[in-house]
Amino acid sequence: MGLASLWVSDRLLLPTRPKETFDGDPWPEIFATVYDPIETLTFVAARTRKVKLGTSVMSALFQNPVTLARRFATLDRLSGGRAIAGLGQSDFRDEFQAANVPIKRRGRGFEEFARAMRAVWGPDPVSFTGDFYNIPESRIGPKPVQSGGIPMLLGAFAPASLERAARIADGIMPAAGRSTTIEKLSQTINNFRDMVRRAGRNPEEMKWILRVHNPLEEKATEPRALLGGTPQQAAEDLPRVRELGIDHVFYDMNHPAHVPIDTQLVLLRRLVRLTKA
Repeated sequence: MGLASLWVSDRLLLPTRPKETFDGDPWPEIFATVYDPIETLTFVAARTRKVKLGTSVMSALFQNPVTLARRFATLDRLSGGRAIAGLGQSDFRDEFQAANVPIKRRGRGFEEFARAMRAVWGPDPVSFTGDFYNIPESRIGPKPVQSGGIPMLLGAFAPASLERAARIADGIMPAAGRSTTIEKLSQTINNFRDMVRRAGRNPEEMKWILRVHNPLEEKATEPRALLGGTPQQAAEDLPRVRELGIDHVFYDMNHPAHVPIDTQLVLLRRLVRLTKA
């Protein structure tokens, strides 16, 4: 199809009596069976040559930073440097309970996890000392193919998580949902740019990858969500998105449950053709 990237999500379980709703909605039935992200992308890596391979997002706190860093580095090696590490800290108590990880580890613990992963990707000998994670001085491989390590993007929305991403990440993955507008998206990006500057870093070096939750449709609809509607309607939104500095967009096909995946792929192919016309 000529796509630049392929993304997989992560979920531990589908609770039968969840402690929270899923972003205000019932938990999607598809969460009952979720293939492991790294293994899935490794399979894809063996069958492709160019497409970037990303996670959006990997629930980092349910892993060990050394193990997860090595798994990503293995994927990067086997794919020839195509991995993108999209990480999140998760929000759902059922998953934290199943992983036997205290939910209070979010925030500061997540930041430490990310720094520990970067240490593993760095030169040997590796060592890390923190409040939650400690790595004795060791040689740890494999190392990523990509110079400077695998791009680490955070799924960040709240101000505190954006501030954290400004300090430790290579970029963020804002989401376009039903209520997202160009104005709201612009405000998020501009706020993040300011946070990056305050952290003493260069906003121009940040990556912006937009995750779209709004489905493509076969028939035109008005009003419609950003980058939703028909492929022709979605294509009209892309120039405005690009003006914000976002040059990479992907559609999350887990969300539009009322539109079959096969139909989504047909509509996505049409959108790709329109962008290249």
